[in-house]
Amino acid sequence: MRRLFGTDGVRGLANESLGPELALHVSAAAAQVLSRGERRAVAVVGRDPRASGEMLEAAVTAGLTSAGVNVLSVGVLPTPAVAYLTAEYDACLGVMISASHNPMPDNGIKIFAAGGHKLDDAVEDRIEELVRERDFRRPTGAGIGRVLGGSGVDGRVDAHYSLAGTHERYVEHLVEAAGRELNGLTVVVDCANGAASDVGPAAYREAGARVIAINAEPNGVNINDNCGSTHLEQVSRAVREYGADLGLAHDGDADRCLAVDASGAVVDGDAIMAILALGMFEAGELAHDTLVATVMSNLGLHLALREAGITVRTTAVGDRYVLEELRRGGFTLGGEQSGHVVFPRYGTTGDGILTGLELMARMAETGRSLAELASVLRTVPQVLVNVPVTDKTAVASAPEIRDAVAEAERVLGETGRVLLRPSGTEQLVRVMVEATDQDRARSLADDLAKRVASL
Repeated sequence: MRRLFGTDGVRGLANESLGPELALHVSAAAAQVLSRGERRAVAVVGRDPRASGEMLEAAVTAGLTSAGVNVLSVGVLPTPAVAYLTAEYDACLGVMISASHNPMPDNGIKIFAAGGHKLDDAVEDRIEELVRERDFRRPTGAGIGRVLGGSGVDGRVDAHYSLAGTHERYVEHLVEAAGRELNGLTVVVDCANGAASDVGPAAYREAGARVIAINAEPNGVNINDNCGSTHLEQVSRAVREYGADLGLAHDGDADRCLAVDASGAVVDGDAIMAILALGMFEAGELAHDTLVATVMSNLGLHLALREAGITVRTTAVGDRYVLEELRRGGFTLGGEQSGHVVFPRYGTTGDGILTGLELMARMAETGRSLAELASVLRTVPQVLVNVPVTDKTAVASAPEIRDAVAEAERVLGETGRVLLRPSGTEQLVRVMVEATDQDRARSLADDLAKRVASL
């Protein structure tokens, strides 16, 4: 039976593979596993603006309260804000309803443990076991959980969990973390009609930047619709039109940030990590002189940082694995090429808005343009092909595919690398080839993609 949890929570087509029934059972099971035995445990629940989030939030709230857990609903906020507030309110768990960068019809459930930490595999497996067993202990009467912060059902409890200023509290946290005024910088922010639409521009303005916000009018159905971090054309065009210093693009739940420079050229997650790692290294803030990145990061990142005396540690794809390595080694910076960047000192998950603030802070500190800062990274040609399949796990592990990968690696030798893996969030097999020659990378990637598609 296929595992319920993917790379980042439970995700699927809303009201089909991810319906209110499953949302209820997942949240009730999570409450059983994570409530720490507290008689009146609290869960923080947030969502992105997609229409199905309203339905799923109601189901998640029902599941949590049916397990005796009180619910603090914080509304539309980024994923890292929900993680932050889970820690701030000393909640036993947090739930974010979002499918991140996926199209609007999809949705997902991300669960945080106490302190705002993502779950490890063993905890997810226990939750999944309870979901399949449907063997929940259900309180009755006064033991049923309540919805806090607005109803005033218990004044003594609600006073501690007031929702007043929740968004402002998160913005203040971000600006304090960045720690540098951004006066004089003009930035275009593509909010993807998602969870960053309010707090993103607010944080950048509070830090002193002149902000031009685009795609910041969510209506429930336009999230990630040809905008945001997966569609950089709009922000690139707007930066040139307004003569801005840079552009930033978030995804639907704002845990990612990609950038474009003043000319509209893309500055991806690898370049952002290189810029920030070098800045922290110079300031003596890069613990153990090490950056944590995933296997998807370009070989050029490794070469550029090695030249500066910085080690790059690699993990599996997914910011949860980056986080695990950061915590295990006591490191202070990590992230992904896709734009998830993690600052363990300030948060427990990738935070796109904080990444944007830190990137602009580096520009303000050095007086250099984003293009100048990004020039430290010379990328090795990389080709990524996403191949739709029926069973991503079976296809990626098929003997004929393993043989084809081994042959491509033999052809490349030490001049490149091959990575073939099932997507953690979609029914895709991702084929990535790096080579010193673009045509060779494209040829090998296309050949592998055809072999994958044929199965």
